[in-house]
Parts: sequence; C-alpha cells; structure tokens
Amino acid sequence: MTTLGSTISIKGELRANEDLTLEGRVEGPVWCDGSLVVASSANVHGDVIARDITVFGRFAGQLVATEVVDIRKDADVSGRVVTERLILEDSARFNGRSEPQHLEAALRVAKFNQERRDAATRPARGGPHGRT
Repeated sequence: MTTLGSTISIKGELRANEDLTLEGRVEGPVWCDGSLVVASSANVHGDVIARDITVFGRFAGQLVATEVVDIRKDADVSGRVVTERLILEDSARFNGRSEPQHLEAALRVAKFNQERRDAATRPARGGPHGRT
C-alpha cells in the first residue's frame, strides 16, 4: 500500500501496481492495479482506473472500476462513473452519471489511450532523428 500524503501535489500521469491512497492534490490520469482511496483531504481531477475506488474527498472526472465505486459520506464527486457496482452513502454528493453498461468499452478506450501515450514517450529507434 502506497500513500501520497496531503502535502503532495502531482500534475501528470500516476501509475501504481499496488493499493494506493491519495491524500493530496492530483491533476491527471491515475492507473491503479489494486484499490484506490481518495482521502477526505484529497482533491483529484482526471480519469481514474482501478479495481475498486473509494472516495472520501473531492473528485472531478471519470471513475472507472472493474469491481466497485464507493462514494462515502461528505465526499464530493462530479463526472462520470463507470462500474458494475456503485455505492452512494447518505450525505455524499454526486453530480454526474453512472454508466454500468459501458464498463468494457471504457476499459478498452482507456487501454488504447494508455498505449498511445506510452508510444509517444518512447525514444525513436535508430538515433535521435529516428533514422536507422
């Protein structure tokens, strides 16, 4: 389990191969192979893809979970939620839409976009000008 504390601010892509807790500010896409927790002190803007996502803090963007999205009391979520199971506790704020029927399509699009970003950051083959 990795925790990015409340004093951490990240602008850009974040990837985790284990469970992850975000306590600070994140702007950009987040990929997590395990569980992701958006703590009450966190402010996250971007697309998040994880096995399961629990939100206690503020989130704006798209949440995609293969298992469950859990929006807890006093959380503030705006955007799109794509998961087969959504839990919305009393006093949680959710402004957006839930689209469980689009989970497979959302995962395919996310994988395609990730592969495209990875290809764009790879160095050219055959030298700095791409010649072999």
